[in-house]
Amino acid sequence: MRGVLLEVPESLLAERRQRGIDRWDEMWEGVLHLVPQPSRWHQAFGTKLVVALTPGAEALGLEVSYETSLFRTDDDYRVPDIAFASPSHGTERGLRGAELLIEILSAHDESYEKLPFYAALGVREVLIANPDSRAFELYALRGKQYVLVSPDEKGVVRSQVLGVALSTIEGPKLRIGRTDGVAEI
Repeated sequence: MRGVLLEVPESLLAERRQRGIDRWDEMWEGVLHLVPQPSRWHQAFGTKLVVALTPGAEALGLEVSYETSLFRTDDDYRVPDIAFASPSHGTERGLRGAELLIEILSAHDESYEKLPFYAALGVREVLIANPDSRAFELYALRGKQYVLVSPDEKGVVRSQVLGVALSTIEGPKLRIGRTDGVAEI
């Protein structure tokens, strides 16, 4: 269910802090977005992505983080599921940019609405993935906006940032071709 509160009661915010679920909340140009907790399947898929992609990312000098704020200001930030960032992007508060972000789709989420924000911060690629069907879309920054990366004749999409080949196969599974082999999740 979607809802709009013109004024958010401090008691609601305190309860979310106490329960630890405020870590997914986002601030969009001063407007608080209360994001529901990800499902168990969402988290399991995200964990498998981190395990499959971290070795290659670290070999490229990138740091991997899960549910870390990407922010412009204290009242303008988003929380992608997974971030691959250079050390220079990091601050104590979170990230000021990234090379690649992964958004895992959930019911009624705002993954696609976040793309202009990510583009404004210069994020080179954004992968949006469905944890159920393993279908995905990879967006690459061209100028100031994203373009959908087209698959090749075999249905493979390549990430320039991570140097991996991605495809959805029977199962359904997400196949990740890496320099050291293949992961299927």
